[in-house]
Amino acid sequence: MSQAPERIATEPADDLSEAGVPSTLLFATATGVIILNLFAPQTLVGIIGPSLGFSESGAGLVAMASLLGYAAGLFFLVPLADLMENRQLVLRMLVSALVMAIAAAFAPTGWSLLIFLFFLGAACSAIQILVPIAAAMTPPEHRGRVIGNVMSGVMVGILVSRPLASLIADYWGWRSFYAVSAAALALLTAVLALRLPQRRPLATVSYGALIGSLFQLLRDEPVLRLRSFTAALLMASFSLFWTTVALRLVQPPFSLTQSGIALFALVGAGGAAATSPFGRMGDRGWTRMATMVSHLILLAAMALAAWAGEIRSGHPLALLILLGLSAVMLDVGVTGDQTLGRRAVNLLNPEARGRINGLFVGIFFLGGALGSALAGTVWDHGGWVAVCSVAAGFGTVALVTALSARR
Repeated sequence: MSQAPERIATEPADDLSEAGVPSTLLFATATGVIILNLFAPQTLVGIIGPSLGFSESGAGLVAMASLLGYAAGLFFLVPLADLMENRQLVLRMLVSALVMAIAAAFAPTGWSLLIFLFFLGAACSAIQILVPIAAAMTPPEHRGRVIGNVMSGVMVGILVSRPLASLIADYWGWRSFYAVSAAALALLTAVLALRLPQRRPLATVSYGALIGSLFQLLRDEPVLRLRSFTAALLMASFSLFWTTVALRLVQPPFSLTQSGIALFALVGAGGAAATSPFGRMGDRGWTRMATMVSHLILLAAMALAAWAGEIRSGHPLALLILLGLSAVMLDVGVTGDQTLGRRAVNLLNPEARGRINGLFVGIFFLGGALGSALAGTVWDHGGWVAVCSVAAGFGTVALVTALSARR
């Protein structure tokens, strides 16, 4: 008979470090596997649209469906973490994601696929329940390091989802991606069923009251407002850059193929390594200074990207390397700010940790949606320099906001 999972309270009753590195690695791997489903459709739109009869404009709904579902999950499912036992909630959401991934692989029509992807995205909000579990298992003085390590899985998943999906689809078709995703989710669910500890929330209010308290939390927690706002601004820069860089890379002097663009996207995964150092800086009380550094890195990245993307006299390979370096710097800045923000909000009201995480992530995903929405217009009207300038503008607002905030 298997041993019953260990139970922990909402507040730290366990130190994750006592369970060893594999526990942290498990959380990081879990979040990375789950989040693949949110960003992979962006690279599959050109294949899915024609196969299911979407027009070019309608095909964009494929990329939006899972993200809209994820946002809905953040606001309506993640708060359940403050009401229900977290282990069972996570497992139920992962089983739902598994079912929706299988359904997406066999979707007969475009509209049925959109429905399946919406609910798949909603179930994937389980990520934001796993992060608080990891935080609750860790003493406050080590919480930033652990959150940073777990978040590295999220960022790697985001950054490799596009090239991975493209590679799988090139060999076996777009439906095969969701078949592979379903297999990965099945394995992950089985592992977490054995390894995930129980976490019972302290809140005793009803679900309706929990949802109604979201705006109250945002009003009463200035740290949540500040960190959510700056994270949203930097996520807008991130989305603006990564939505348009493929358009720039197919042009001279780079002239990359789709395979080349997929390899370029992998370069940004190096930025995920920044999560742990920024988490450690937060643990040492350097949050304000580290936040400024992350914003300045983003601004430097956009300046380098604008220069590398517009200069015509350099060698194409050298310019491509510089553009790749700017992508890594951008990801370092964004992941640094998000890691520090997650650490800060996870030190707030423990009874509302699920709702706080849902609000934080939901708001910065709105920033990402804003960046994606602006991408086409900015590219059409001003080209690459305008893209980098607007992205830098978001970073500048974030920096000024952080500087003006009270210590």
